[in-house]
Amino acid sequence: MTADTNPTAQQPNAWWIVLLVGIGVLTGVGLLLGEGFPGEITATAPTTVVGIATLGYLAAAVIGIRWMAWAWAGIGTVLVFAAEAVDLSRWIVIALVGLVLVVIGLARRPRVTLPQAVAMLVYFGIGVATLLLAPRLGLAVAGGALIAHAGWDFVHYRRDIVVNRSLALWCLGLDVFVGGACVMLAVLG
Repeated sequence: MTADTNPTAQQPNAWWIVLLVGIGVLTGVGLLLGEGFPGEITATAPTTVVGIATLGYLAAAVIGIRWMAWAWAGIGTVLVFAAEAVDLSRWIVIALVGLVLVVIGLARRPRVTLPQAVAMLVYFGIGVATLLLAPRLGLAVAGGALIAHAGWDFVHYRRDIVVNRSLALWCLGLDVFVGGACVMLAVLG
């Protein structure tokens, strides 16, 4: 099945939707606990999540295989850890990999790649820009960008395009939980 559409897909059962969104929330809990929740959370956490998420969507669009977004959730995580291990900026690594994918995608599948490239530029771009703001403001804005990305997840889920519906639901739970927690932490100080 290509990354464009899945015309034979049926709407998942409610329990499946709740399960996948719940697994996304649990993934977010683990991520925030690993970052030192609640005291040590910065804009780095939501920006990393949105960077990996947009890479996954972009890779699925470029490659033309919907399940590749799942693989890129793992690949993106490895890229972040590898960048940190060799003292490179995770933001530069994510941006460079995204740029390579965009170049390939615009040559291979421009109609599907362009919206994902714009989404990465907007969501990830806002996230990276928040790193220059005051810590609480940056955390709130980065959390908001991640919550906004949940809208992107929802559109892809409803239209059943580019990524598997399961990925869109998982990512929706992750984005809303981590983004909401970050906004709440920023507001409560």
